[in-house]
Amino acid sequence: MDDNSLYLECTSGISGDMAVAALLDAGADQDVLEAALKSIPAQGFKTEISRVNKGGVSCCDFNVILDAEHENHDHDMEYLYGHEHSHEEHAHDHDHEHHHHEHEEHEHTHDHEHSHEHAHHHHHTGIREIFSIIDKTNMTDGARTLAKKIFDIIAQAESTAHNVPVEEVHFHEVGAIDSIVDVIALAVCFDNLHPTHVYVPHLCEGTGTVRCQHGILPVPVPAVTHIVAAHNIPLELMEEHGEFVTPTGAAFVAAVRTDAQLPRHFTINKIGMGAGKRNYRRPSILRAMMIHEIAEPKTEDNTVYKLETNIDDSNGEQLGYVMDLLLKAGAFDVHYMPCFMKKNRPGYMLSVVCDKSMIPELEHIIFKNTTTIGIRRMKYERSILPRKTYTVQTIWGEAAVKEVILDTGEKRIYPEYESIVKICRETGLSYSKVYTEIFKATSV
Repeated sequence: MDDNSLYLECTSGISGDMAVAALLDAGADQDVLEAALKSIPAQGFKTEISRVNKGGVSCCDFNVILDAEHENHDHDMEYLYGHEHSHEEHAHDHDHEHHHHEHEEHEHTHDHEHSHEHAHHHHHTGIREIFSIIDKTNMTDGARTLAKKIFDIIAQAESTAHNVPVEEVHFHEVGAIDSIVDVIALAVCFDNLHPTHVYVPHLCEGTGTVRCQHGILPVPVPAVTHIVAAHNIPLELMEEHGEFVTPTGAAFVAAVRTDAQLPRHFTINKIGMGAGKRNYRRPSILRAMMIHEIAEPKTEDNTVYKLETNIDDSNGEQLGYVMDLLLKAGAFDVHYMPCFMKKNRPGYMLSVVCDKSMIPELEHIIFKNTTTIGIRRMKYERSILPRKTYTVQTIWGEAAVKEVILDTGEKRIYPEYESIVKICRETGLSYSKVYTEIFKATSV
């Protein structure tokens, strides 16, 4: 079974920075991430990895801090919703979060200033420029492929939303340096964890509107709706106002999700809590769990099927032949019972006990070799005693016996009919004599 599966619990949405933080907290190597971030050929940003308190829960926080030239208002609540909305919606929120977290207590903070010769300013927002930055970043081929896949999914969605070719998609959602850093970090952390399955049952999203570079847009924003539609990702709309699912978060899910249905039974090996920046009544936390599926114990199937039909115009020889055919085909049991049918005609009721998989073949035998025109089919539960078959050595050679164990622990042993008859034919001895001798051999 897989020991390295990832479950993303998106009950408070998902964004790029939330996912990076959750993956780090779930065990992604921070040193590997920091090495990749240092190699990004861009300037105007630094990253910060810390512990924050979100809704009373300790979470990992991944923050991309931009300088004044590259700054955007993605997490600024007053920019997103206006000053009045900010006061009304968040008067009772006790997280006291801001984009740069001035009022939060940080532990183990790591700042990395980035200034390189090959600077790519934020106005270079095309997909080709982004791919160029990714190509020049130090990461594995798997991480590089995933980063490009995430951006391609976003670009395709934005292209559809704005009715422009992918090559001409040049705007904040795809090109801002913090989005590039988030996606590269996502790809590096995911590749480092390297889960074989990724379970995402659904994404929870808010309602209302959000302000962005293009103006006021409904939530979910167009890019998110196109991503979830194109990749068949279930969406659950909450009563909370706000954008809980960002295009980057949705694209990451679309790129890595392998399964919607969680395993029926699993253990949790590691839990990662990723904090979001936006300040909603429902704390924006993404929980990432590394899980191990537990196989359900295989139990013996204690159900059988009975095929039953009444026959009044087939002779005894024909019915005897049908019984032989049914038993040779694997039926557990076959028997006839005399009965009276319509118009007081005497007949036989044929009953066949079998496994479900045998039904088509056995019904074919009955229809082909009898005059019946209908077969009743019933499912039965049964109680089975533990049993095993083995051979014992007799003075006439090997003979098969069946051993059955009662619920009291008592054992019962039955010499097998075919072995008894074979010895009887070879020796001329009586059935009871051979039966007794085989039974005695079981106690040797």
